[in-house]
Amino acid sequence: QVQLVESGGGLVQAGGSLRLSCAASGRTFSNRSGGWFRHSAGKEREFVARIPWNSGSTYYADSVKGRFTISRDNAKSTVYLQMNSLKPEDTAVYYCAAGAAWGPSGEAPDSYVLWGQGTQVTVSS
Repeated sequence: QVQLVESGGGLVQAGGSLRLSCAASGRTFSNRSGGWFRHSAGKEREFVARIPWNSGSTYYADSVKGRFTISRDNAKSTVYLQMNSLKPEDTAVYYCAAGAAWGPSGEAPDSYVLWGQGTQVTVSS
């Protein structure tokens, strides 16, 4: 059974950087799309970034474009989210997600079938 485990969250000052990692155990991540979502108080879970398994393209929410970078290392079965120029409004619990094997990705949460437990990111001003 595949399980996703996030790490790398923490407390950082505005303008700082963090790198989140999402490691898949049990089976390879290489044939699944990877996605990052976040959930802050009073809001629904929102799309942040995604990377399909079968292309070199990456996709981002407008709110993070130019600041965040999603990448993957298939040899390590890991998807990353590099977050630069962090803002207080980036404060949220960040969740890693994986799509169906050999399937498409999207920006809706229901496009994903596996989820990590979440990691807290807090940006102070």
